[in-house]
Amino acid sequence: MDLALLGTGTMGTAIGRRLLAAGHRPTVWNRTPARTAPLVAAGARAAATPVEAVRDADVVITMLTDATAVRDVLRAAGPALRPGAHVVEMSTVGPAALPELAALLPPGVHLVDAPVAGSAPAAEAGRLTVLAGGDQAALDRVAPVLERLGTVRRCGGPGRGAARKLVLNTALVTAVAAVADALAVAEAVGLDRRTALDALAGGPLGAAVARATSTDAAFAVRLAAKDARLALDALDGAPAPVLRAAATVLAAAPHPDLDLATLTRDPGKEHA
Repeated sequence: MDLALLGTGTMGTAIGRRLLAAGHRPTVWNRTPARTAPLVAAGARAAATPVEAVRDADVVITMLTDATAVRDVLRAAGPALRPGAHVVEMSTVGPAALPELAALLPPGVHLVDAPVAGSAPAAEAGRLTVLAGGDQAALDRVAPVLERLGTVRRCGGPGRGAARKLVLNTALVTAVAAVADALAVAEAVGLDRRTALDALAGGPLGAAVARATSTDAAFAVRLAAKDARLALDALDGAPAPVLRAAATVLAAAPHPDLDLATLTRDPGKEHA
């Protein structure tokens, strides 16, 4: 299949590298053209515009910042998509955005929502969890591509992958914020950080501790804040005090471009 990859930030580049390693030669586009250079050097084809990128593609992957970015790109590129093409939306945009995105596609072009769980290193190694939503025929068509990236979990019809990703990210941001609070309590009562982390690792926050102490993840705080807002929007005013508190912490974080784990680090040490 001819592939196009729209968005070559941290995760998009990792996905591109994996596709190249699997024998594909995707056409890549990014709003900042210089960010496509590593993939082009590895064998990908560069496109100057989204239209150029998708014109001959059977499968188009979008890995962009948010729903606004995806909407803008599909509005520009949509008319160039050929009948029978499939757009695989892998960004975290929430299920509410999917109907509008689907409406931007020409007749005969299919949308699959397939956000991922996992880090950039996991993407390069083919160890992502791909949360795929869409009709069965569309999922069957794109499965050979998605299976190159990791384990594909079919979540149901359109929007169900995006819905599951929003639930997972809600758990992630609230759990990491809880680790940060627990470490603050540990400091207040004179328990050193290492001892506190060891204690937390054996309890209900064990997975969150592993994520908070990861050194190879790259989920920027600003993106976590965006996902928290998506979850709050989905709640439509329903009570969610823990999520609201976590969203407030994320919005006020001093290092929004660093990984989510910075919330739990010693504030007296330099964030590098």
